[in-house]
Amino acid sequence: MGGHEGGQEASRLAVETVREVYDQAFHDDPQAALVESFAAAHARIQDYADRHPAFQGMGTTCTALVLRGRQLYFAHVGDSRLYLVRDASILRLTRDHSYVGRLVESGIVRAEDAEKHPQRHILTAALGAGRELAVDSAQQSVALLEGDDLLLCTDGLWSVVTEEELEATVSSNAPAECCAALVKLARQRGGPDNITLQVLRIGPDPQP
Repeated sequence: MGGHEGGQEASRLAVETVREVYDQAFHDDPQAALVESFAAAHARIQDYADRHPAFQGMGTTCTALVLRGRQLYFAHVGDSRLYLVRDASILRLTRDHSYVGRLVESGIVRAEDAEKHPQRHILTAALGAGRELAVDSAQQSVALLEGDDLLLCTDGLWSVVTEEELEATVSSNAPAECCAALVKLARQRGGPDNITLQVLRIGPDPQP
């Protein structure tokens, strides 16, 4: 958010702050530590913008996860997404903090029409934007299984690649190959925005 340089700087601050504060705040509740790190990133981005007028209005979406054993914890602000791919099915674990997301939740817009809606890029929450920060986080950890895949991606991917295509590509490729294939597909369809993704595959338990 806030132009290329503003968005890039906000993203940098978010990544650095979430990692730093999570490491310092780490305790028996990974979920609480994640939420604490998001609040710190929100404040740091706003402080930076206050001290650098050229960056006024900057912000960023953020989706972060923690794996403790096979328990998944996550926190989320904005319209980047976290998906769980398991047994040839795909489940979105996050909800979009966007104007169109609200329309879908209220039943005004169908979910299948949301990706093409002309106002789909209008965010209702982001790190650095607004006084109050609305962080979505898992009410409880998600138990993962061997062979599960986690896909984190920005709207530059999910807005032009369907969930069925995401699932099929993730399920049939190694993680690195999957990322390359999905970026290529998004670019072929116009690459309307930043295309960032990460795929994590859950392996077998380590041998004792």
